Amino acid sequence: MYKMRALAAIAIMAAGFNCTAQNKPATNDVQKYLDAYTKTYVKLYTQEQEAQWRSNIEILAKDSSNVIAARKADEAMASFTGSIENIEKSRAYLKRTTLTPLQKKQLEFILYTAANNPQTIPAVVKERIKAENEQTQTMYGFHYHLDGKDVSVNDIDNMLKTEKDVNRRFHIWEVSKHVGIPLKKGLINLRNLRNQSVQALGYSDFFSYQVSDYGMTTDEMLALNDQLMRDLYPLYRELHTWIRYVLAATYDQQQVPDYIPAHWLPNRWGQDWSSVLDVPGMDLDGALKHKSAQWIVKDAEQMYVSLGFDPLPATFWKKSSLYPYPDDSAVKKNNHASAWHMDLNKDVRSLMSVEPNAEWYETAHHELGHIYYYMTYSNPSVPPLLRQGANRAYHEALGTMMGLAAMQRPFVYGRGLIKPDPKAAEIDSILPLLKEALNTVVFIYFSSGVMTHFEKEMYADTLPADQFNKRWWELVKKYQGIVPQGERGENLCDAATKTHINDDPAQYYDYALSYEILYQLHNHIAKKILHQSPHATNYYGHKEVGDFLKKIMYPGASKDWRQVLKQSTGDELNGKAMVEYFQPLYKWLQQNNATRNYTLPEHMDD
Repeated sequence: MYKMRALAAIAIMAAGFNCTAQNKPATNDVQKYLDAYTKTYVKLYTQEQEAQWRSNIEILAKDSSNVIAARKADEAMASFTGSIENIEKSRAYLKRTTLTPLQKKQLEFILYTAANNPQTIPAVVKERIKAENEQTQTMYGFHYHLDGKDVSVNDIDNMLKTEKDVNRRFHIWEVSKHVGIPLKKGLINLRNLRNQSVQALGYSDFFSYQVSDYGMTTDEMLALNDQLMRDLYPLYRELHTWIRYVLAATYDQQQVPDYIPAHWLPNRWGQDWSSVLDVPGMDLDGALKHKSAQWIVKDAEQMYVSLGFDPLPATFWKKSSLYPYPDDSAVKKNNHASAWHMDLNKDVRSLMSVEPNAEWYETAHHELGHIYYYMTYSNPSVPPLLRQGANRAYHEALGTMMGLAAMQRPFVYGRGLIKPDPKAAEIDSILPLLKEALNTVVFIYFSSGVMTHFEKEMYADTLPADQFNKRWWELVKKYQGIVPQGERGENLCDAATKTHINDDPAQYYDYALSYEILYQLHNHIAKKILHQSPHATNYYGHKEVGDFLKKIMYPGASKDWRQVLKQSTGDELNGKAMVEYFQPLYKWLQQNNATRNYTLPEHMDD
């Protein structure tokens, strides 16, 4: 996850940003305006990021000083970006026909950013910023109690992966949902304030505002996500059938349930089932448990260096917050991994809680993907206001692709983490693929299905607050085939237990679309560059792979995202590469499920 309170820009020299010859401004007054805007924007952005950083790594009970500082920095940024002057000037300049493409993109960025902070309604914007910072404090300052003891979310996640007693599992799972209770009131307030903020500049609701960043309508975005789920649905139906029987056997249950009990799964939201499967010859947890947390991050850096990227700057290691705080620490921090572009120049950081296991090994490679994307598009050829991903999904696509690449068998063997097992040859082609599908394919139905449709209904349809939990679990059952044990009343708010609902709202489809992009990119890398099987690649040391990635990263958002994908892979955005990638697994699952009872409908829309 890449963390950005506003869209990225880069610090510029005191003299200002000088356009290259090919980007010569059409009119001097437009360029003067853009230069002046950028200079102020970057200054405020840096101050905002520093304040937010402290607010995320130093959370103290009954101490709101960091929250107040973050709120003030947010307010200063909002006051500038949403000023009536900037709204009026950007609108007026966008009517000109003499603009260069890069000027037009920058002006569109200014107007888009203003829509979230319009100073035509300053009281609403100020109240929204206050509410967002308070929600963050509540969320990450929450104390989880299990059996009379404080536990961290890492503890909860680890227990859900290992506990075999179903009653005990339910108790652990239920504890993980307690944070939703104090978050519900704030979420209702935020929904209303976010909608009001963007409606002032003509957007119907906050969801449509976020979607517009792709140049799409809400209906188009929902259709794109629904089509991805339809493409993969036959495979998901097989996975759902397979895991119901596997979990029933694992927990010694005589009855195989029609729908998966939520507390049976190894993930709090059922978005990743992969840890239920151990692949012979691929015990990465066992291989890493003797490593240090520091080694995990250093090894991830080494992978990027092997591709031709520069080592991380010294400030990354000095200023990042990479490792968990002690359980008894009075200071808490945001426990969700993220990457930050701080001064939008050299100061890049990551916020993680790394432990020596396979999940954090993959996560470290993922987060550094964001970091190297920041570093690559921070170049003189890209105007500062366009130093972002080609679209939001690109950041996740590149990070996730690198995380998955680091989990493929040839990569792990090549790094010397695990020795090749000749006896495992016959399962090489299937079980690693199954484990990957239990992560990526399963995730699509949480992201494209549950999260995207819930947030659309919450913002666009103004879902009544007394139906939040009811609707959440209806969507979970519909798209994931998962159900809770017992009633989940409206005093609870299980949706709010998901970080992104609170502080990264109405854009979770970014992650789903990122999988479409990553499999298109990965298939291209495997087949056209490495000439390897997409199921068994080793990126390490192949600088031609690094060159391919740099070409995608370098332009940032200065090129249309559709053009970037078409030029990179020769195809439009679609799920074909993902379906093709998992086709051998689909056939294997059909054979293994031949005598089992299917409980999901044959077609997704049935």
